[in-house]
Amino acid sequence: MATIKDIAQEAGVSLATVSRVINNGPKVGDATRKRVKQIMLEMGYRPNANARALVTQRSASFGIVLPELSDPFFATMAHGIESVTRKIDVQILMSTGSIEKATELKAIETLLEHRCNAMVVHSKALDDATLINFAKTIPGFVLINRYIEEIGNRCVWLDNIAGGQTMARHMLNQGHTKFVIVSSKYQIDDPVDRIAGIKQELAENGITLSPDMIEYSTPDQEGGEIAMQNFLAKGTEFTAVLAYNDAMASGAMTMLQDHNIDVPNEVSVIGYDDVLLAKYCRPKLTTLRYPIEMMAVKATELALQYAAGTVPEADCTFKYAPTIVKRESVGKAIS
Repeated sequence: MATIKDIAQEAGVSLATVSRVINNGPKVGDATRKRVKQIMLEMGYRPNANARALVTQRSASFGIVLPELSDPFFATMAHGIESVTRKIDVQILMSTGSIEKATELKAIETLLEHRCNAMVVHSKALDDATLINFAKTIPGFVLINRYIEEIGNRCVWLDNIAGGQTMARHMLNQGHTKFVIVSSKYQIDDPVDRIAGIKQELAENGITLSPDMIEYSTPDQEGGEIAMQNFLAKGTEFTAVLAYNDAMASGAMTMLQDHNIDVPNEVSVIGYDDVLLAKYCRPKLTTLRYPIEMMAVKATELALQYAAGTVPEADCTFKYAPTIVKRESVGKAIS
């Protein structure tokens, strides 16, 4: 494998000149820069990113911490981040946290070992104090899908309470009064806040949601099927299903249809996220659009700004709101 010394010898220039070319430094003529780059290409030379970072004092990599890779929601988030980093020739290093404290901590530490001084972190298991400390020590540390007041300027987050209110309000406007919730079993802020929003909206309309009207399961299609199966087995009466996400909504609809219950003529179902799956359910899923790609772009830009020493104004807020996408899975309540 060619070394920087080989490149310098072949080009007839000093090691310092080759180093300046690699790091886009000054004091190199256009002709020399072009010749050195051509020789690097011909000899198959690839700069060492870590060594380059030591010279430039910035990482050539941008870090991402995701809960998992298989969920389309997080794939969309990663795509939003990559749409920004590819424009500035920065490579992405990705690590997964699995919504477990130790794994999330290791994921962030791994990115630090690779000299990532800018990163977007999706953390649900780590405590506030640990994340605040990371924000103080990592120049470009930004949280996505979580809000911590002490580092609010580094948080890009969604108002899930408002999302829960919007879901319930849409069903109420269709005349529904008998509700069930299919929610995630993970004790994180998102499902808690969405249920709080739903309960608040229902209470304002004189409806109390009892605990047995909520089923918790894994936030995927199988979890939605299991939760709905439990409602059917208990003989629960309902005409409206509010699901934690589109995957659970899809699973719930499948179970209803397997029991010859028509959606939306007998039971209406609403999801959350508006991932690609929502468009291809049958019936097509009414859902709340989670602007995750837009949020990911903002989080990436913010992380890069912080890493470069640019700090937003103290009163800046990066709160987003979900919006309803009306399709075919919600209909008028049975009279």
